[in-house]
Amino acid sequence: MPGTLGAMSEHPPQGFERRRDVAVVGGSAAGLAAALQLVRQRRSVIVVDDGTPRNLTAEVAHGYLGHDGVRPGELVAAGRAEVRRYGGEVVTGRVLQVARTEEGELRLELTGGHAVVARRVLAATGCADELPDLDGLAAHWGSGVVHCPFCHGDEVGDRRVVQVVTHPAGLHTAPLFWRLAGQLTIVLHGVAGADAGLVDGLRAAGVEVLDATVRRVVTGVDGAVAAVELDGGRRLPADVVAVGPRWRVRVAPFTGLGLEPAPHPSGLGDVVEVDATGATSVPGLFAAGNLTDPSRQLLLAAADGSRVGAMIAVDLAEEDLRAGPRPSAAEADWDHRYAGAPLWSGNPNGALVVELAGATPGRALDVGAGEGGDALWLARQGWKVTASDISRRGLDRLAAAARQHGLDVECLHADANAIEPFAPGAFDLVSAHYASIPRTPDRRAVRNLLAAVAPDGTLLVVGHDLGPMRAPLDVAAASRPFDPDAYVRVDDVAEVLAGEAGWEVQLHEIRPRPPGAASAGHHVDDVVLRARRRR
Repeated sequence: MPGTLGAMSEHPPQGFERRRDVAVVGGSAAGLAAALQLVRQRRSVIVVDDGTPRNLTAEVAHGYLGHDGVRPGELVAAGRAEVRRYGGEVVTGRVLQVARTEEGELRLELTGGHAVVARRVLAATGCADELPDLDGLAAHWGSGVVHCPFCHGDEVGDRRVVQVVTHPAGLHTAPLFWRLAGQLTIVLHGVAGADAGLVDGLRAAGVEVLDATVRRVVTGVDGAVAAVELDGGRRLPADVVAVGPRWRVRVAPFTGLGLEPAPHPSGLGDVVEVDATGATSVPGLFAAGNLTDPSRQLLLAAADGSRVGAMIAVDLAEEDLRAGPRPSAAEADWDHRYAGAPLWSGNPNGALVVELAGATPGRALDVGAGEGGDALWLARQGWKVTASDISRRGLDRLAAAARQHGLDVECLHADANAIEPFAPGAFDLVSAHYASIPRTPDRRAVRNLLAAVAPDGTLLVVGHDLGPMRAPLDVAAASRPFDPDAYVRVDDVAEVLAGEAGWEVQLHEIRPRPPGAASAGHHVDDVVLRARRRR
């Protein structure tokens, strides 16, 4: 599999450039649903999310079949876990701009200097609501101030609702609020051209419709909405204020490609126009969710993302069929990273040196060997080494270094997630240090590692302690180029071992990374697992 993320060179790159089949910009309902469709088609996907969904202030979400009343954060967390289950990455960051490469692909520039090059990009950045400039309105947005009778239907039932209409189109939800509310009052706040027939119908139904100017939303002693105050001082008692905000679509990263939003028919905002497949006018760029239709609730946004994700998968498959065989995106990603100066220091990883001190050499398999620091060290200790990696370019560097030092290392170009990539039971040591192996639901790679260990042989797996990698991030200044939870973790190996007969786990712990053998500047602690296969 991909090269080790272990011993870095003295001058590590300040920004990583990733290669993926698809990059999704925006990690809410539409973006994650599209990503799930794509990873299930075995496409390499990275979702870049800056943590600013449209429903950021909402405590719960309604109308999502099977999840009514769910907290939006919980739904997003579940979606991320499902995407990662298939090796898809969800990273925290912000896309600054997207540009066309000379090869015709799309390059996303992220805060912090990182970049992603993708064959297709899905814009799922949604839109931002712009509330009327009324004192006290924003403070209650998402709780006592609502906009959608479907998002907040039963919750406003039998309550006193004051609907503040600031645009003729804002009146169209009034019949729904009238049906729900215990008492509905409508204020036409500076509105000209309201539907006279609808106004007459509301008044005939007993609704007070006022042509007036709203001064502010009044907060009660309990912190909730208490009233709407008009110019002149009259207060309309209210439990809920309904407003129809304007909105703007979030397209700033894509304007350099020529993407321009179109006015929405309501006059309240704009939208990105797409065809039946979700494709925009920009080749390779798709869009889904509220970016293309701001009226979509969470369920409809997810459904649209799922549909467009499937269309992207079809588009890529047809292109691949025309072009013929090509390296996987994971292989291309690592080959690109090994294209410049050596990525790693060439030193062995410290945990390997510590754990094998005094061990009797035998047959060793180094999985995720990369440029070969561990494999070369093993060969020097007398081990008969097979070095495996998904990157041919990394293995070429390893082979050249082995020849230079007169060492015998067999290079195996293999994907750890393939069907039986390693000879079963052939190795006295199977070692994987910081190997970037995408996760799969069946944990195939883990089982492949276990199957390669000979009776009485050792499995040694070392990874990063991921705690520091999950610390909060200021996306205005930085982005994460990798998602460690999309890759096989040491704990995944431990869970599989716990269900396997014939294994003895000798060590599974977090400990400081050993000094000396390799640079330890980019992380502090290792997670180390050593297990023996019984005879």
